[in-house]
Amino acid sequence: MTPITDKTGAPPGTLIYSGEERDEQVKITLIEYDEKDFFEEDFFDIDECIAHVNPSMVKWINVDGVHKIEAVEKIGKLFNIHPLTLEDIVSTSQRPKFEDYDDYLFSIMKMIYYDDEIHSEQLCVLLLNNNTVISFQEAQGGDAFDLIRNRIRHNKGRIRKCKADYLCYALIDAVVDCYFDILEKIGDKIEVLEDELANEPSRKIINELHHLKREMIFLRKAVWPMRELINNLEKSESGLIHASTGVYLRDVHDHTIRVIDTVETFRDLLSGMMDIYLSSVSNKMNEVMKVLTIISTIFIPVTFIAGVYGMNFDFMPELHSKWGYMGTWAVMITIILCLVIYFKRKKWF
Repeated sequence: MTPITDKTGAPPGTLIYSGEERDEQVKITLIEYDEKDFFEEDFFDIDECIAHVNPSMVKWINVDGVHKIEAVEKIGKLFNIHPLTLEDIVSTSQRPKFEDYDDYLFSIMKMIYYDDEIHSEQLCVLLLNNNTVISFQEAQGGDAFDLIRNRIRHNKGRIRKCKADYLCYALIDAVVDCYFDILEKIGDKIEVLEDELANEPSRKIINELHHLKREMIFLRKAVWPMRELINNLEKSESGLIHASTGVYLRDVHDHTIRVIDTVETFRDLLSGMMDIYLSSVSNKMNEVMKVLTIISTIFIPVTFIAGVYGMNFDFMPELHSKWGYMGTWAVMITIILCLVIYFKRKKWF
């Protein structure tokens, strides 16, 4: 990964890739459709991809891989994308945001996966004025868009009947839906930890709670800016967003708020579980200390008596008493019984 300091002092618009080192080729997938026709093909050269573009159809160009700076620059020149936008595309540590340019709309968001821990990938989506959507993903592999591709291929729903702005909405909605799937898995994990915490708190549980809390902080950083992004997209005065799509953007905005509320609820729940764990550990320690204190209290007077009559002085009247030994035992046992009865009446054990 390129250090952030490498960009210090560089002119605005300088393209410096800041993600993980990758060697694979950049794959470009072109999907074109209208209500009747459909075309899909993978390319490894942008010029070949552009040669198949049909101006009369809705176009979705998905670019897998932004590690090849020259490929991103070439796409930027072909579609007249601003250098600052290209800089944000190759800088994979960007915060989710929305920008409204004259001839296109630009959104950055985090596409998140969950496999025992959270993995994220930066997704950039451009809505252009020629009925085109361009999406940039960090690497080839799985994404959140398989359902959308199937809807386009099989002409399900209304996506083939709408323009590119609806496709842009559908991509954002798919990303937000992934957040729900992740929260559901984390919620199941929290329920299991709650049961374990109630039955038998252990060091393993507190480690898992810390891990989940870090993941919720990461998820919060990815989700919170999405509310602002979608709100700005919905309220944009750009002619690229039709009024009919605004209704759907409001719906995904509501979904984002629900995700944020769930994240906050889980964070509070995890904090409460950590407090419960610490309280249970403290209570166990208090129980141990109480038992030790009771034992010490019972044996302090007995130890005192044994210590007194363990001294080797010649002039101790009780030393030569016939019943001195038995009498001492009787006194010590009586003291022990009295203390035990007293503690039981106080309900200290």
